[in-house]
Amino acid sequence: MHIGLGFDTGGTYTDAVLMDMATNGVIRKSKALTTRDDLSVGIRNTLTGFDENVLNNVAMVSLSSTLATNSIVEGKGCRVGLICVGEEFEMSIPVDLHITISGGHDLEGKEAGELDEEAARRFMMSVKDKVDALAINSYLSVRNPDHELRLKKIAKEALNIPVVCGHELSSSLGYNERTVTSVMNSRLIPIIRELMDSVKKVMNEHGIKAPLMIVKGDGSIMSEEVALERPVETILSGPAASLIGAKMLTGREDAIVMDMGGTTLDIGILRNGYPRLEKEGAIIGGHRTRVMAAEISTSGIGGDSRIIVNGSRFMLETVRVVPLCIAASRWPQLIPRLKDVSEMRSRFSPESMDVMNIVQDTEFFIKLKDIKNVLLSREDTALLSLIEKEPLSLKEAGMKLNVHPFSFNVAKMESLGMIQRIGLTPTDLLHADGSYVKYDRTASEYAVAHQSHKMGMSGKEFIAFAGERVIDKLAEELLRKLFFEETGTLRIDAVGMDLMGKAISRTDGMDYGCVIKLNKPIVGIGAPVSAWFPRVAEKFETELLLPEHSEVGNAVGAVTGSIVESMDILLKPGVGENALDDPSCILFAPFGRIEFEKLSQAEVFAVEEGGRHLRERARKAGADNIEVRSEKREKKVSLGEGYEGRILIETQITVMAVGKPRQFKMEEYVSDYVKL
Repeated sequence: MHIGLGFDTGGTYTDAVLMDMATNGVIRKSKALTTRDDLSVGIRNTLTGFDENVLNNVAMVSLSSTLATNSIVEGKGCRVGLICVGEEFEMSIPVDLHITISGGHDLEGKEAGELDEEAARRFMMSVKDKVDALAINSYLSVRNPDHELRLKKIAKEALNIPVVCGHELSSSLGYNERTVTSVMNSRLIPIIRELMDSVKKVMNEHGIKAPLMIVKGDGSIMSEEVALERPVETILSGPAASLIGAKMLTGREDAIVMDMGGTTLDIGILRNGYPRLEKEGAIIGGHRTRVMAAEISTSGIGGDSRIIVNGSRFMLETVRVVPLCIAASRWPQLIPRLKDVSEMRSRFSPESMDVMNIVQDTEFFIKLKDIKNVLLSREDTALLSLIEKEPLSLKEAGMKLNVHPFSFNVAKMESLGMIQRIGLTPTDLLHADGSYVKYDRTASEYAVAHQSHKMGMSGKEFIAFAGERVIDKLAEELLRKLFFEETGTLRIDAVGMDLMGKAISRTDGMDYGCVIKLNKPIVGIGAPVSAWFPRVAEKFETELLLPEHSEVGNAVGAVTGSIVESMDILLKPGVGENALDDPSCILFAPFGRIEFEKLSQAEVFAVEEGGRHLRERARKAGADNIEVRSEKREKKVSLGEGYEGRILIETQITVMAVGKPRQFKMEEYVSDYVKL
């Protein structure tokens, strides 16, 4: 039996699945809360009760994670130094220390300026022990990587830290985007190392001796070694794995995949069995990167989204909080306090107040960690001390410190990750009505009683009302994604908003209504999506697929992906030779700039040399039985009216190496990514 072990570490839950890779059958699955302060704890908890004899026979371990994406959005990571060559960087993403030196190339790959190696050496010595990784980006290095490679060699000798070059991560034009990508990549190295170390620690505890892989943002997988060199490629890893898992669990080639976790809703499209990739590069934290990733729409609506009732106004916010049912399971002393809250009236917070500072009697705070060099008020420092061991509401903390609850700047401390908010969530709604009970539902019931009283509703009416708002939000995010797929824009005008509102609510206006019918099924991934997605599918008159094991669909996708390495090689005809049948040309590739007397020779060389490099990269990524494929695309223009023929502007050759993870010896293998 060929056994694979898949993990998915999400913002709220960590999933694990054991699979028989010969039959794609699930042997065992589990979920545990993600433990952000020590990831190995949550990973270890997922394996509780798994058969040790089966674990000892695991042939491969693979994981997907939102860790890289979340770290970029939250601005976390190590100290990074940056050397820019030949062009200033717009500094759209912060770096710790940087310098710009002379050098760089032009579009023909010729040296635009002499490389100032001496300035680079002085900078390297000045940042020694002050940065943890170094990014090097030279202008138009995709046309000629020589200056980046020379500086990397110097850096390897001078600094005992990871060194990342822009051309190693992307072959696309776009100096600033490539620089952003390399800085992100450098900053993520210790984040991904911590994740890998956590998994390996648990593997060693269970005697698992198998290769460790991680899912990339395009849904393919790579080895631990490659992931530590190119961690930025793991952005959107979790959502990409859900697309692969959805296809594996349903067998559907065309579908809308909605993955609802505790923190986010991720929506992607399967077309002809493959995720649609964002050719221009994924946008993460507002920054365009040059990372090839699945085109995923991510929004902050999940099982742990914050529900607020301010006066009689209901709000569903994107911020993640710990559900009361989960918190009460850990701190049962919250239950009697919530009982008291359920029987009392609540104060109203001004609507002009920032939503993060609205005081809710059903919300509590617990300390996560200290951060050095953060300026805090006396009240905030005292609050941190109070909530170090036990959660308190702001009202409770204010009474203990004899200050007003509005005195605390919880928004600042929460954004820095110093404290964690506990409050009412969609998960609590399900616990309160009994449709999904995994934790302590009593806490959820008391909070619902309190909030429903403020809105003049019964508990049952409030649950129905709040649940419908959750469903409407999911439907809205789905339509926004599909509108973007059809039109290529996220801008929705007043008329579009009106039509969208009518389609979601299924209510008519004065003279017309609107019905939108989807022509693809929805595949639901996550738990417990069965509470929300049926009504979403019903609104749009489409089929809903909730396959068995959908609650661990990301982990299934993680362990069933393929290894894919690709390279784009550009061939530009010589000046004045565009109309010739076989002109001279210049080849631009990650492995260098080379001139050829004939285009036909360059095309053969591109496939052979590109294939050689990619085979090596694929082997390094952990692949076996590697297959190399290539695709040629020509850009030609007409000579104009009255002339025959067309002239060649450029030829692009994409070479791809596809393989299965090493140590799997299946009799039959079909790659999910041969046609990417």
